[in-house]
Amino acid sequence: MTTRQFLPLFAASTILLGACALEKPPAKLKFPDGKENAAAPAAAAPAAAPAAEAAPADPKIAAGKAVYDANCAGCHDAGMMGAPKPGDKAGWAARLPQGVEVMAKKAVTGYQGKAGMMPAKGGNAQLTDAEVGSAVAFMVEKSK
Repeated sequence: MTTRQFLPLFAASTILLGACALEKPPAKLKFPDGKENAAAPAAAAPAAAPAAEAAPADPKIAAGKAVYDANCAGCHDAGMMGAPKPGDKAGWAARLPQGVEVMAKKAVTGYQGKAGMMPAKGGNAQLTDAEVGSAVAFMVEKSK
């Protein structure tokens, strides 16, 4: 077969294969006009997220919450190195009788105990002693 004889066969097969291509998309999309054609609303809306914890009324405790959230939560929420979780009454039971002042001093200077250790100022030397104390007061208040 020569090229001249092949060309009409090639053109006819290309047109035939082009006609067998996928269906064309619609020229115009139609959306439901009325409410009867629209999708039915969900039976129940998903449950709302629980309200964020309210800020404590005591300004020292409120400041302690801010310090805790920014600096202490990483270890205490996970219980790293024996860190007691705020609100865990069993974890704080042996610590609460010491008093906030003693616990704050240990948090400022660092502490090595039987169950773990507390680096000085939680490893953040930029915190003031008062900020560490207010964070301890916040955790104690939440754990009573």
